[in-house]
Amino acid sequence: MPLTNWEQIIFYCFAAVTAIQVFYYSWFFSRVAFYKQKQKLKSQQHPVSVIVCARDEDENLARNLPGVLVQTYRSTYEVVAVNDNSVDDSKYILQELKKTFKSLNVVELTQEAKLISGKKYPLSIGIKESKHEVLLLTDADCVPASEYWIQKMQDAYDDDIEIVLGYGAYHKRPGLLNKLIRFESFHTGLQYLSYALAGIPYMGVGRNLSYKKDLFLRNKGFSSINHIPSGDDDLFINKVATGKNTAVIIDPEAITRSNPKITWRDWRKQKARHYTTAKFYKRKHKFLLGLYTATQFLFYPLLAATIIFYDWRFAVGLFGLRVLVQGFVLYKSMKKMEEQDLWPWFLALDIWMFLYYIIFFPSLWRKPRKTWN
Repeated sequence: MPLTNWEQIIFYCFAAVTAIQVFYYSWFFSRVAFYKQKQKLKSQQHPVSVIVCARDEDENLARNLPGVLVQTYRSTYEVVAVNDNSVDDSKYILQELKKTFKSLNVVELTQEAKLISGKKYPLSIGIKESKHEVLLLTDADCVPASEYWIQKMQDAYDDDIEIVLGYGAYHKRPGLLNKLIRFESFHTGLQYLSYALAGIPYMGVGRNLSYKKDLFLRNKGFSSINHIPSGDDDLFINKVATGKNTAVIIDPEAITRSNPKITWRDWRKQKARHYTTAKFYKRKHKFLLGLYTATQFLFYPLLAATIIFYDWRFAVGLFGLRVLVQGFVLYKSMKKMEEQDLWPWFLALDIWMFLYYIIFFPSLWRKPRKTWN
């Protein structure tokens, strides 16, 4: 039975989508899979200011901040904790911690910033109050995976480096939602770390991010994005990062971990807020991210259509090619990013991403919330 033009078009579209997906995995994501930290001839211990902003997070501060304060670091470091108008017991928790840890510098904010929404104002105050040139940012709900977190992150700096991107993971918990949250976080990390390794940095995450104070001041801080509630991490990095001034660190001891949401509703709200900033990225970044997302979204519908309307053997062949490349790259990348327990589920999680895009696609146009916590 002769094939009609539209049946051939379906197959050609599936072949093109598969080729693009294989390209992304082999050209971009393999950089994380085969990542090796460059051997440095000399290693300098820079003084570091760790900035932590918190609003009504007394439990997180009590649980996680000691992990930041007990870091093993030969040089000087301070922890600047910005208490942003909290009405819980955060103030008293910080006062108690300060009695034990002299490196803790507490900044109390008692007034809301006008015309500056989100986390940018408390973070800007924390940076202003910091003493050192190298800034290391994390959140109150995060804890370093090791006592060498500061050392590992600052060690990525070199003569031309002004930004260091780290990986912010989530704690492993039982249940399906935990796997979905961790895979989405891994998937995002795989993208921004591999793009940076390819010389096209486009974002970082505030859970584990470092840059120099001079870079922040030279670019007038968050002044160009103060009207946007989110973006203190990804939009700022999107604006100032280049292929020459950005480095990444992928090391089990340089990871931070935070508690994932425990309800679908809370997670959906969190992700919807994060995605409202994507439309402000540079055009080249939106193109690269959009092309990958579109082809990932179209892959399974076109696979089904090729099996039904064209020839199942060609469909299975192209599917097998992508799975082999994808599985190999994900295995090595997950191992490096301490997410290897997700690998046996990678195919099911990849199919889940089709539904994920449907759920969160409207967030790209949704008006963002004005609160940051």
